[in-house]
Amino acid sequence: MKVVILRLGHRYARDKRLSSHVALTARAFGASEIVFDAVDSGVKQSVERLNELWGNGFRVSFTDSWRKFVEGFEGDVVHLTMYGLPLSKVVGKIGKSRRDKLVIVGSQKVPSEVYHLADFNVSVGCQPHSEVAALAVFLDRLFDGKELLKNFKGRKVIVPQAVGKKVVDIN
Repeated sequence: MKVVILRLGHRYARDKRLSSHVALTARAFGASEIVFDAVDSGVKQSVERLNELWGNGFRVSFTDSWRKFVEGFEGDVVHLTMYGLPLSKVVGKIGKSRRDKLVIVGSQKVPSEVYHLADFNVSVGCQPHSEVAALAVFLDRLFDGKELLKNFKGRKVIVPQAVGKKVVDIN
């Protein structure tokens, strides 16, 4: 099962840092790609540099039409929203389907048609909070925590320690 994230409503000046964090979270928590509805080469370059150092084939791409992208996606469409059904009630059904997943993460108010295009409107809590947090919790539940055991095979590796920081250069 491949998981693709659609970052909907990316605004260059306001969302650059937060959208980068959505991409980093998606990468670290098991997604294979993030698609933005607006071209932002800075975010793409940032993630590509990270991939070079820390590993993974995580992709960043862009779409001219989020609607066509969603409609053409072959798999389950999951929209993360605080107005959806509780994650704990639907994650089992979502996870049982081995179809690829498209996870829609908004940065501003999303068009109402997103709710109708989604197979699942999922709330990670019914309170306002960060889309980064919602994505991390959703992916962790979807993958049952196994995504945290993934070996990224990069040029740098963090060696877990009780105290201190240890980063090893592989090359």
